[in-house]
Amino acid sequence: MRFIGSKAMLLQDIEKVIDENTGGQEQVFCDIFSGTGVVARHFKSRYQIISNDILHFSYILQKATIENNRLPDFEKLKKIGILDPFAFLEETRITDEDLEKGRYFIARNYSPMEGSQRMYLSPANAMRIDFIRETIGSWREGNLISEEEFCYLLACLIEGVPSVSNITGTYGAYLKTWEKRSYKEFEMVRLPVIDNGRENRCFHTDANKLIGEIEGDILYMDPPYNTRQYAPNYHLLETVSRYDCPQLKGVTGMRDYSDQKSLYCMRSEVKEVFEDLVEKARFPHLILSYSTDGLMTADDIEKILRRHSLPGSVRRYDISYRKYKSKIPSKDDRLKEYIFYAAKDIPRKKYVSLQTAPGKGTKEMKKDGSGAKTGTGAGGEQRGTAKHKYMKSPLNYIGGKYRLLPQILPLFPADISTFVDLFAGGANVAVNVKAKRIVCNDINFKIIELFKILQEKDVEDVLAQIRSRIRQYGLSKENEEGFLQFRRDYNRTGDPVDLYTLTCFSFNYQFRFNNRLEYNNPFGRNRSQFSDRMKNNLIAFMKRLKEEDIRFTSEDFVKFDLSALGPQDMLYCDPPYLITTGSYNDGNRGFKDWNQEEDRQLLSLLDEADRRGIRFALSNVLEHKGRINEELLRWSEKYCVHELNCSYSNSSYNTERGKSREVLITNYGRRETK
Repeated sequence: MRFIGSKAMLLQDIEKVIDENTGGQEQVFCDIFSGTGVVARHFKSRYQIISNDILHFSYILQKATIENNRLPDFEKLKKIGILDPFAFLEETRITDEDLEKGRYFIARNYSPMEGSQRMYLSPANAMRIDFIRETIGSWREGNLISEEEFCYLLACLIEGVPSVSNITGTYGAYLKTWEKRSYKEFEMVRLPVIDNGRENRCFHTDANKLIGEIEGDILYMDPPYNTRQYAPNYHLLETVSRYDCPQLKGVTGMRDYSDQKSLYCMRSEVKEVFEDLVEKARFPHLILSYSTDGLMTADDIEKILRRHSLPGSVRRYDISYRKYKSKIPSKDDRLKEYIFYAAKDIPRKKYVSLQTAPGKGTKEMKKDGSGAKTGTGAGGEQRGTAKHKYMKSPLNYIGGKYRLLPQILPLFPADISTFVDLFAGGANVAVNVKAKRIVCNDINFKIIELFKILQEKDVEDVLAQIRSRIRQYGLSKENEEGFLQFRRDYNRTGDPVDLYTLTCFSFNYQFRFNNRLEYNNPFGRNRSQFSDRMKNNLIAFMKRLKEEDIRFTSEDFVKFDLSALGPQDMLYCDPPYLITTGSYNDGNRGFKDWNQEEDRQLLSLLDEADRRGIRFALSNVLEHKGRINEELLRWSEKYCVHELNCSYSNSSYNTERGKSREVLITNYGRRETK
């Protein structure tokens, strides 16, 4: 969506500033003036996200794409025969009778019908928008869709409106003649949703009020720059989102926006309100985007940041920036975008509210259901509170446990002979565990092949091949065709190092295959790179693989032979989670899907391990967004359940609806019962 002040063109610059000034262990990223969510979505694969905006339509877009971690399934609609809600909403015939029965507020007020002369939308498109909005509202009221499903459908509706709007870019005025796009038939935009495995939170409030209620690692601030308020420029989208049939004023049909006026657009108020935000921020890393044509000068900003940050930490980056691409030179070509960085002295124990700090005690649920705080590990040994540096896998594997290592590893026994990671994925657990021998297994043989090559080949040879492919195909942030050719060639050769190189220039750096086991992840665009940080991470990872006694296998877990393990060994399982499983485990990617039967087979395997005296640990979720894995919950009563702080239920911005109980279930550390 085209949006005033959008940072779509600056994402790489923002990421560069973050990489230059942070340590790489940050977990929580807040986009407090989120707009359409471009920045928040960009960093979702990397961090847990907090996003906020005072505009309601912006909030809905964020709820759909940031807070959601999966595409809705619309199960209740399917039960009444609506198998594809998008087709139903876009193709159902609208009659005059429908117009009489419904409110059709958009058609009556923003298209030239029934006395209105406003030409924001053609009558046909306006009626379609009304029909969709009223229908999804009735579905929600009738409990046919969940709140998450409602927000997703509404966001897809909102995203489609600008494509048929008769405007120049904003809704401050409409054109007096119909633009070509106005004649297009309205279509909803199917928004993509990525699963970052974290509990993201979205808010709809004033940024300066919210800042006192949240905390994290990186605060990104992109406030309004000038006296132009955002609300009147997007009033039609706001009305579609709220659908509150407001009183309209003037030729343009403006809704009242007095409660959405930003002090950042007022010259007399902006410096004071910005300083208030910076002063209250409980984030150690502050990043601000601002423009040379803003109400505050660069000197104003630097003075404020210096008053509330560590000495010498304030940095300014000047970036040439044109608001919209054009072949016609304009004064915008002389504008610069500032990116400021500042560091605050925020003690970790104060600002980390979304993740248990390393070494802190975990809550252990006993067989009788009681819970007790403990500061000891599974074997009773006292765990220290010193920060531990963990090795990070070079693979961005969905469901990876890197960010939970500070909680999981202290719960492992201290004396492990052979450690088996049965669902290794990106191997974050396997390369960090302390054991004499490690078996790293995953059914995705493509990844296992890559690990074997990284273990066997010389580091310089791997780096040379990566650099060679980058030169050969001209891989960059702009060269999509080169990427696509490289992808076609890889699918013919299957070279493991080429697979890794492909991921560096792919969407979200992720692995994705079709049913023919062909790599099909799309081009990464702005994030496409093999950066120095990625190179150094790869080198460190390869060194670890060569130093440790690690063996790689690619077997279905049901075929795993327990006979080789004994009481000094340990079996760790991080399977797909039944109640949160995404499309990457749906059986349509060339690999085995995960269903109730798979869950039962795994629990039976772990029961057998327990009978043989083999220690095990199982990562899973008992509850997620109102869904409960009842069978797993009953099974877990036999063992020790360690509650992990990843639902962040202690956070002031958590909601019951989004509650998630991620746990580590072990057959050791149990208290004797009478």
